[in-house]
Amino acid sequence: MELVKLDEKEYRNYWENHPQKTFLSSPEIGKLREKNGWKVDYVGHLYENKLVGAAMLLSHKRRFGKYEYYCPRGVLTDYNDEKMLTLFLENIKKYVEEHNGYIFRMDPYIINKERDIDGNIVKNGIDNSIVKKYLKKLDFRKVKEEDMEQVGWMFSLDLENKSEEDILKGMKPNTRNTIRKTEKIGIELKELKIDELDKFMDIMEQTGNRKNFNVRKLNYYKDMYELFHDKGEIKYIITTLDLKKYIHDIRNTKKEKKEQLEKLKNAKYNDGIRKQLTNEIESLKNKENDTEELMKRSGKDEIILSGSMFMLIKPEIIYLSSGNYEEYLHFNSQYLIQWEMIKYGIKNGFKKHNFYGIPANINEHPKNYGIYEFKRGYGGYVEELIGEYEVPISWQYYLLKLIHKLRKR
Repeated sequence: MELVKLDEKEYRNYWENHPQKTFLSSPEIGKLREKNGWKVDYVGHLYENKLVGAAMLLSHKRRFGKYEYYCPRGVLTDYNDEKMLTLFLENIKKYVEEHNGYIFRMDPYIINKERDIDGNIVKNGIDNSIVKKYLKKLDFRKVKEEDMEQVGWMFSLDLENKSEEDILKGMKPNTRNTIRKTEKIGIELKELKIDELDKFMDIMEQTGNRKNFNVRKLNYYKDMYELFHDKGEIKYIITTLDLKKYIHDIRNTKKEKKEQLEKLKNAKYNDGIRKQLTNEIESLKNKENDTEELMKRSGKDEIILSGSMFMLIKPEIIYLSSGNYEEYLHFNSQYLIQWEMIKYGIKNGFKKHNFYGIPANINEHPKNYGIYEFKRGYGGYVEELIGEYEVPISWQYYLLKLIHKLRKR
């Protein structure tokens, strides 16, 4: 059993056919990291002249001339085979030590324990607790949730062998009704080209300022586009609303309601219908006035409401980033984006729609619980990954950890 160097093509061939395949372990992410000063090496684990494991190792020079090594989404191998996993990781540890590394860390794309839609552990479901024991025996240490680089908790929806009707039936009524309303008022989706990504960037910046989170630079979004778009593995989508058409539809609906009201006989049994129509007409008047005011304020006939970024690497679609203009939140356009991408996934043979990050320990109703609630509305289940692990390679690990701890304080 030996560790061998792989070229990009050899690694890609292995990655393409591995069940833990995800965009973060793709060679394209390696190229993205290279632009930010990281070095990329591909290694494989040979057993009886057969490749039984592969890894993309990213390294970056830190203090004292020592290197941090990171394998995004973990080595690609069978984590339930303790013998093979141990040999592979021991060889990687030796490789890191020989190449002046002080730490090796990874965050395997491995489920911890299977959970249901509410985050409760499924009885007799998937349980990879044994994998965590194997890693502990190899001196790997679990990184705290708040210090992890990648998402540790996700929410996903199975698409395999499902129809659109199946998915609609599994949604919460409020989610289904909201989608129908967004379709009815004429919200449209537009996929952006690379020279239009400033529109997506503006949405993200405004959302980041409002919600107090850091937003990536425009170059990141452009780099991701260039790396993944030609293979159809990325989409930037914005939602738009034609205000002229929207107000025209409001006026037509208001006219229809007035005609219905006028045709009602002046009888007591019509009081309920009369009240309902009167309320609907008043609501439509308010919408009409609000839309007229919006057109004056924006100076535009068409407005952008929101934007989202998706990774499309089979078997899953990943909802990676999104933002909304606060003024237009009431249009609920993000509901339509998700539904359209779910339909796209069904049509194009994706097995899963991964809504991606949710807060950990949702049953404690954490601060960002609303993120989970929105995603839960589509049906699906919570996915808890085993987390990020790191292993000390040299004594500088402890010194650098101490320095990092003091700087945080």
